[in-house]
Amino acid sequence: MLEFKIPFKTIRYKEDIATWGINFSRNNQKINEVSSWNFVPRNFGVSSLANTGKLVWDKTPPKAGLNISLIPYAITSYNEDYTPGGEINRKVDAGFDAKISVTPSLNLDLTVNPDFSQVEVDRQVTNLTRFSLFFPERRQFFIENSDLFSRFGFSKIRPFFSRRIGLSSKPGRGNTNIPIAAGARLSGKLNKNWRIGAMNIQTRPFENDGQNFNAENFTVAAVQRQVFTRSNIGAIVVNKQNLGGKDSATSAYNRVVGIDYDLASADNKWQGKFFFHHSFSPNQPKNAYAHASWIRYSTPEWFIMWNHEYVGDKYNAEVGFVPRQSVYDGARRINVPMTYWRLEPEITYAFYPKNSPIYTVKTGVYFSAYADSSFAANDVATVPYIQFSFLNTAEFSVKYVNNYTYLYFPIDVTGTGNTPLPARGYNYGNTEVAFSSNRRELFNFYAFVSGGSFFNGRRISYGGSLNFRVQPWGNFSLDYRTDEINLPQPYGYTNLTLIGPKLEFTFTKSIFFTSFIQYNTQADNVNINTRLQWRFAPMSDLFVVWGDNYLPAPKNRFLPDFSVRDRGLVLKLVYWLGI
Repeated sequence: MLEFKIPFKTIRYKEDIATWGINFSRNNQKINEVSSWNFVPRNFGVSSLANTGKLVWDKTPPKAGLNISLIPYAITSYNEDYTPGGEINRKVDAGFDAKISVTPSLNLDLTVNPDFSQVEVDRQVTNLTRFSLFFPERRQFFIENSDLFSRFGFSKIRPFFSRRIGLSSKPGRGNTNIPIAAGARLSGKLNKNWRIGAMNIQTRPFENDGQNFNAENFTVAAVQRQVFTRSNIGAIVVNKQNLGGKDSATSAYNRVVGIDYDLASADNKWQGKFFFHHSFSPNQPKNAYAHASWIRYSTPEWFIMWNHEYVGDKYNAEVGFVPRQSVYDGARRINVPMTYWRLEPEITYAFYPKNSPIYTVKTGVYFSAYADSSFAANDVATVPYIQFSFLNTAEFSVKYVNNYTYLYFPIDVTGTGNTPLPARGYNYGNTEVAFSSNRRELFNFYAFVSGGSFFNGRRISYGGSLNFRVQPWGNFSLDYRTDEINLPQPYGYTNLTLIGPKLEFTFTKSIFFTSFIQYNTQADNVNINTRLQWRFAPMSDLFVVWGDNYLPAPKNRFLPDFSVRDRGLVLKLVYWLGI
């Protein structure tokens, strides 16, 4: 039995409503069972708002407070660049955020001179795809109610991606912070059927490593209307305005306007998305649009999916994410204005053995094909697979990936500066076996190994992760991956290794420590990020953040020389004042 209290002042609600929709769920890890207070059909998640029960108060709840929070901060930092000609930078700064409840379901967020130094660094991955990788947003101001903006488009055709604001990536060296002067976001529900979001961000002019960044203004507005039982239709407008003047080398503006329809049937068996987006820039070109459709049918036994995508060669979402318009070649990105189509069907059948430690067996085929405007294929993957899920949450899977890739121009597929492969078509394939252990155990792990051909050579990959919890004060994890790529001469042999140990300590209820190390031979960098956090009052923290970047081992030595590239120390005080 469990009893807990939730203060009314922590909840936003309309004071004249005495009947609330509510549900409670419990995840019993010992028997791998999820249960809920109000019945939720098996094909819905327990957090589904379509299946809440009724909570009827004996009298109307008390009037809600103002629900306004002011969050000032102060920061001091020291950063030293150890490369030749590098500089030492010291900074003392301050700013604040504010959260204002306009209505119980509509919130206004304000930020003035924000700083995100307490944010943890991204987890690096080995990139053998030729295209830019997607990394999720970690800054709190952009995360809250972010689905209003990020839900538009697909995972690889995004009209809006908040990391384009205030961040400039530099391969192997992390992100450069572009100073944000101020920002505001209004988001939430107007009523049962309408939901809105509007955000405006202003950046300052900035110079770093000889590169100039003009002041820019970013505006995004979205509206969503519920239709039928669980579906909705939405529209989005994204505007990036360059304030650098007529002599600026970048475009004066870039805009994207789009409309999305999200389908969800009452029984959740059918889901889908259909969208059309158009970009606008000075001297507006033709074929500057993208469209796509996705629909899936899902039951406990069957999963059937269809997807198509189209991106015109002049479609340009500068505040979005369209990776196939930017080929990644080691330390540089090459813009490739090319129209492409994509077809992506998948079919999976699942069965549930009785009186067995195996919970479910899934077998299926996934297919993904990219083609140019003449429908000539340039990237095709056919993936048959089988997966066993056990009652104790362990999983075992086997899949075969058959690839065809056409290189339109010579490129180094390892991203390490090797001799580029010649432009032509390549057929290759590999088999992968993976296993993840019981996630409920204090010690659990994931491991995989794959091997086969790779372009005109061979590749073997292996790695995994280890996780160990020492309750209640510690969590230790280690991610590891090695890719051994053996191509014929003069393209050579390449060994790419990525190691990422992470340590998390909870010394007390208010003092926390995190240390994250990443050794990446593809990026030729070792990164160390440590953070000490003291929560001295509710939602109020003192952060001490230490960050280092080192040069890893030379290729002809085993031990790293750890020559320092740059080093920084940040102290940040944040205080949450509720009104």
